[in-house]
Amino acid sequence: MVGSVSTERTSRALEFGLYRDGDNNLDDIQAATIAQAVQTSRHDSSIEFTVEDTTARRGFEPAHVLRTESYTIAGGAISKHVAVDEPHDMSARAELTKFVDRVLDDAERSNAKATWIDLVDHGGGDGGGLQSTHSAEGIMREDDIAGAIADGVALHAKEHPEDATRKVDGVVANQCLMATVGFSSALSHAGVEYLAASPETMLAPGVPSGVAHDIAAHLGDPRAMAKAVVDTTMDETYDAGGIGSFGPAAAFDVIDLDPTKAADVAAAVRGLDSTLTAAASADPSARAAIRADGKAIDGMVRFPDGSGLPWRADRPAIALYQTFAEDARLSAGVRAAALHAANAIADTVLAHRESDDFAPFGDADYSNAYGPTVHFPVNRKQVDTWAPQISETDNAFYKSVGAADLTKVIA
Repeated sequence: MVGSVSTERTSRALEFGLYRDGDNNLDDIQAATIAQAVQTSRHDSSIEFTVEDTTARRGFEPAHVLRTESYTIAGGAISKHVAVDEPHDMSARAELTKFVDRVLDDAERSNAKATWIDLVDHGGGDGGGLQSTHSAEGIMREDDIAGAIADGVALHAKEHPEDATRKVDGVVANQCLMATVGFSSALSHAGVEYLAASPETMLAPGVPSGVAHDIAAHLGDPRAMAKAVVDTTMDETYDAGGIGSFGPAAAFDVIDLDPTKAADVAAAVRGLDSTLTAAASADPSARAAIRADGKAIDGMVRFPDGSGLPWRADRPAIALYQTFAEDARLSAGVRAAALHAANAIADTVLAHRESDDFAPFGDADYSNAYGPTVHFPVNRKQVDTWAPQISETDNAFYKSVGAADLTKVIA
């Protein structure tokens, strides 16, 4: 346990909310993000971390006692006041809403210039994330994650009208598969400006809390911030003892959630889905070509031992749409719509890196895993592999762009 001292709040560059759900098999290993936060704040006094940690590891209580610990970290130490409660349901929208409200309250008190939220848990792409073992919710839908952020912002504004313009500027998804077009759209509608996430499964502890320094050091320069966050994540290594070391991600992105760009993406994907649906419905050869192009772009969970997992239909959207755009078997109208959609999504990618030698995933090829994924099933088994436990089609973006109609024709 880290020693606790009282820390005085001063004007900060960044309030960084660390929402860690340890009510599952990741409790011990992902707890490293807390130690990283302490270390980061020790070296960068401009950052304060607001922490909500549901855990059963030894700490402020004995081991195997599931509870929720809430506190702040600044100046390399945990605050004097630590609230220890009965375990919160971290997969519940209402709980995330309360946390966002608390982070914004702390941001106001510390006069922080920016506020980010780090979601630390399991993730499931467009199916959502934040999975608790002892939860009535099971896993939080992506629309509810974004909705909780919007609710928390609204609650803070209601309680503190003098600070009503404060918002959550960015989200770090320290979770698997959360760099998706749908999640980006949902967060953009919630007023979030940036998403830092991986399109692939991640290896815990995942994104290092040191990315908070990259954010604080590059306020006002989104591209420099994004590059630094991606580099810090992709350069991180964790020691696995006798089996060597590993990095947290095979690919990682920072996505610009600017409302105009998000609206352009939605319109472009809607236009493409409509064009693909019409073409496949009218011409069996066009349907065959579209299905073949979809199959040619591997979905996520590409590592050899992941064949039994879902998300095989979560394909890199830019690579998929560029494949349609270059397919001479498809009409000029389809190709133009595909190129427009690919370009609209590419315009949202502020920074990206993929590994060309990711040993933990069997050196799988991630060279086309640039930018967010889109759920594109090519057979019925891929539509909702884990439904109803995790549904990748039960989200606002999938429904709004006509993906359901396209899936009926293609899959």
